[in-house]
Amino acid sequence: MKNIKVLGPGCRNCEMTAKVIAHAAEEAGVEIELQKVTDITEIMGYGVMSTPGVVVDGQVVHSGGVPGPDLVRQWVGDPD
Repeated sequence: MKNIKVLGPGCRNCEMTAKVIAHAAEEAGVEIELQKVTDITEIMGYGVMSTPGVVVDGQVVHSGGVPGPDLVRQWVGDPD
């Protein structure tokens, strides 16, 4: 199971990012653990200065803006 974190203050773009990720995982039939991180100290600990940021299995893969569906599908991966 992949651990995915959405980093941000809970803004509209952060919420949309979380929804896009959850939807992509559901479509792919992949189980993920999705967390929303709003603590600024923890966010800065990842080196993210522009939110929303996305961390997959401990690695920052995106920051600044809502990611596109194709990119999210790559993070979620295929269960095969």
